[in-house]
Amino acid sequence: MRRLTGGETRERFLRFFERNGHAMVPSSSLVPADDPTLLFTNAGMVQFKGVFLGTDPRPYRRATTVQKCLRVSGKHNDLENVGRTARHHTFFEMLGNFSFGDYFKEGAIEFGWEFLTRELGLPEDRLWATIYKDDDEAFKLWQKVAGLPEDRIVRLGEKDNFWAMGDTGPCGPCSELIIDQGPTVGCGRPTCSIECGCDRYLELWNLVFMQYNRDASGTLAPLPKPSIDTGAGLERIAAACQGVRSNFETDLIRPLIATVEGLSRKAYGSDERRDVSMRVIADHARAVTFLLADGVLPNNEGRGYVLRRILRRGLRHGRLLGLDEPFLATVTDKVIDVMTDAYPELEGSRAHVARLARIEEDRFGHLLREALPRLHDLIQTVKAQKRDRAILPGQKLFELYDTYGLPRDLIDEIAIEQSVECDWGGFEVELKNQQEKSRAHLKAFGEAQGVATAYRELAKGTRTTFLGYGRLEAEATVAAVLSDGAPVERIDTGREGEVVLNTTPFYAEAGGQVGDTGFIRGDGVLAEVLDAKRPLPGLIIHRVRVKRGELRKGQRVLARVDGDRRSTTVKNHTATHLVHAALRQILGDHVRQEGSLVAPDRLRFDFRHYGPLSDKEIDRIEGLVNDTLWANLPVLVEEMRLEDALAKGALAFFGDKYGDDVRVVSVPDFSIELCGGTHTKATGEIGLFKIAHETGIAAGIRRIEALTGPGAFQHLKQEEEVLHESADRLKTKPLDVPEKVDRLFDATRALEREVQQLRARLGAGIADELLKKAKDVSGVTVVMGRAEGFDQRALRELADRLKDKIGSGVIVLGSSSDRRVSWVAMVTPDLTSRLQAGKLVKEVAAITGGSGGGRADLAEAGGKDPEQLDEALRLVPELVKRLLTKP
Repeated sequence: MRRLTGGETRERFLRFFERNGHAMVPSSSLVPADDPTLLFTNAGMVQFKGVFLGTDPRPYRRATTVQKCLRVSGKHNDLENVGRTARHHTFFEMLGNFSFGDYFKEGAIEFGWEFLTRELGLPEDRLWATIYKDDDEAFKLWQKVAGLPEDRIVRLGEKDNFWAMGDTGPCGPCSELIIDQGPTVGCGRPTCSIECGCDRYLELWNLVFMQYNRDASGTLAPLPKPSIDTGAGLERIAAACQGVRSNFETDLIRPLIATVEGLSRKAYGSDERRDVSMRVIADHARAVTFLLADGVLPNNEGRGYVLRRILRRGLRHGRLLGLDEPFLATVTDKVIDVMTDAYPELEGSRAHVARLARIEEDRFGHLLREALPRLHDLIQTVKAQKRDRAILPGQKLFELYDTYGLPRDLIDEIAIEQSVECDWGGFEVELKNQQEKSRAHLKAFGEAQGVATAYRELAKGTRTTFLGYGRLEAEATVAAVLSDGAPVERIDTGREGEVVLNTTPFYAEAGGQVGDTGFIRGDGVLAEVLDAKRPLPGLIIHRVRVKRGELRKGQRVLARVDGDRRSTTVKNHTATHLVHAALRQILGDHVRQEGSLVAPDRLRFDFRHYGPLSDKEIDRIEGLVNDTLWANLPVLVEEMRLEDALAKGALAFFGDKYGDDVRVVSVPDFSIELCGGTHTKATGEIGLFKIAHETGIAAGIRRIEALTGPGAFQHLKQEEEVLHESADRLKTKPLDVPEKVDRLFDATRALEREVQQLRARLGAGIADELLKKAKDVSGVTVVMGRAEGFDQRALRELADRLKDKIGSGVIVLGSSSDRRVSWVAMVTPDLTSRLQAGKLVKEVAAITGGSGGGRADLAEAGGKDPEQLDEALRLVPELVKRLLTKP
């Protein structure tokens, strides 16, 4: 039988379940759309969490997916094992089939067994099943459906075979399908069993039977509609189908290793340490490619921090293979070649992924140049202490690892070379503290961003019909009233609370557009609507302040939106679409929206781009948008199937969640996007567009802030007033201001050159005077003194001049200005092993009420007490003598 490729296995899985009545649902982003408690999507069920909880109704009861997953944090953290085992990955694809109150255990077992044995042809006599220890029903079904003998059905405890969504909520037993890879795989011990941690018995598929709800007391109650959640790693199943012992040898990953072989000119399989590095690079290149394509960008927080650590770990292993030139973009390119059939969106991100990979690789090289000297300084400091054992402190190791990104294995390698030890125990303490802080932050973030329990309860029986696309006023019934997050019967005069209406014209904040404001009026009641939000699909919450009377549940009211505020908001929303289209036309298709704010007074648009926009590019963008406004093109809104919208070229955004039917907003031959916001009827209604600011907010992310209509006109008027005022002060005409400023700059630069020449002559004289007063301290030349009126830069230049003259020695210079003290300390390279400039300048600065630090050869400091400057200089020889170690 011909061995199936990974792509064929993926396709067979989806088609098998589609034939069996399952809706084929595309993979969601690696960035969870509606789960702030997760950094990354780590399982197939993440996008269906709301379905299982009953808050996200879908038109199907069976679904199948191949989900992009990443496991690098929390309890699902495989990072340190990657490359060292045959089956651990950061990025992987999870095959899954789901039942939302449809079939249950028997159906799940039947589908799983049939797919593995009939569709894929895996040998029945090598397949085992594990079940939860008390799950007699599953035991009987494996015998009935699969004909498994009793000795190949293994009962395991709660740790291995009981799944829960959290401390409370849906949970249930699970059953795993295992393949016996034979005695030649794994530990080789005659006692090896299914509970052994080696690779002989390999888990292929986990079937979760969600049949209970666990309350706060731990009591399990049967769910009214038991459900199924299954997950199978594509890479593992592909390895079993292809008859290889490692996921890395499948056609999903082996081509990436071959690429690394070609780059490094080293053969895979000839050396285990090199093999580990090749596997790490192959795995991490997949993670980096998909994260970048899904819009995650390297930075020092949250998801971006995790991406950067994965990326740098891969680069570090490249260095171990001798890959000193940029290589990662070549491997990510190969990832796209291998995966683009399954994930066509990768092709459109090819240039973006390669560009950011190269940028990060360059930054890593810079990091090594910055961090390695700090490590070497630390080693010299520890060695200089002349203790029985030279040990690098755990706190300092963690600082190098966390702040400077220096990989742990690189620190270890250099420490061994330098014959010093590492306090990795202290390092682990610091790491644990950071992880606890991170978990606390994530929990707080999740609580802050999560959906209140009261909203979830409301969503089960309350729906709000939104009428605001076509009208600003509507009669409604108050369906629910809340105060401090809890249901109440009414809100009294002067109090604030939340109201749910059965119908509403108020747009709820979404897609960057702020929520509407306005008023709710009824019999004897007037309430100001302060904001509108949509915490769950179909549920709109109006935050109100009652100005007169009381607002009660069941009351009939008239809801009216502030029309002027909505009018300016829609201008800005339509303008964001035009800006996006203009950016893509002028800068390229790599531009992608990364966030936006659509408010009444301004718009903000964050987008993916590699560098600052030039003045010329900004002019072109403004011109193109304004040309579109003045053409007064129609703004069209259509409802259509998602696949039809995408086929027409509509832009969709990572992390956003779309149903089968979507709303498409387009400007003919210029812009087309999926959007649920409110818009103008024609572009001419916007009037005028003006970019106020353009700046960077993260690596590869730019931000435009802009104004439209009256706001844009007022901005231009203010700029005109400033220009006229500047012209008056410069005694010239407004259009001649640049020429006049240039002349003033030229004159200023000429004066600065004169000052520099005078300072150089002055410095030479001061240097000669200071050299005459140099002292010998334990055989070391020490030069110290005041250089009054010199700033930090001038002090450094003077210290450099003195260093060149003495050849070997210590220099300490001080200066005072505006009640502040400046210090520079310099130690020539031959003496840095005995005395560090950073320590010396810190002691000197302390006498003048300041502090500072720096490298072993050069350090700077400041002080607050100029009256102590002379006293500090007098004590320099004494301080040098005390700090100087023996040669």
